[in-house]
Amino acid sequence: MSRKEFDQLTEKEKVFIRKEYENKFLFDVTWVRNAVLNAEANVNRKKGKKFQELFPKKPPRADKEYNEQAMKTITAIEQKKGKTWVEKVYRANGAKKGG
Repeated sequence: MSRKEFDQLTEKEKVFIRKEYENKFLFDVTWVRNAVLNAEANVNRKKGKKFQELFPKKPPRADKEYNEQAMKTITAIEQKKGKTWVEKVYRANGAKKGG
């Protein structure tokens, strides 16, 4: 954007541009701060302790349609056969129901 184009903007547009620039600057500074703190924590970590990831991996989002279909299937099975299947799962895994 040239100086002439900038001068033609209204005061509201100029304020908006300044605010967005400020937001970008703060985001960049915060990112650098987090990176430095993470690096310092990794350098000063105790022996045998794992490194802290700068960008931890987020778990994938749940598939809503799959979960809804699974709940419908489970509900249908429970209506036909009762909840004995839950006890079978606990028994197969060697756990007691309820904890």
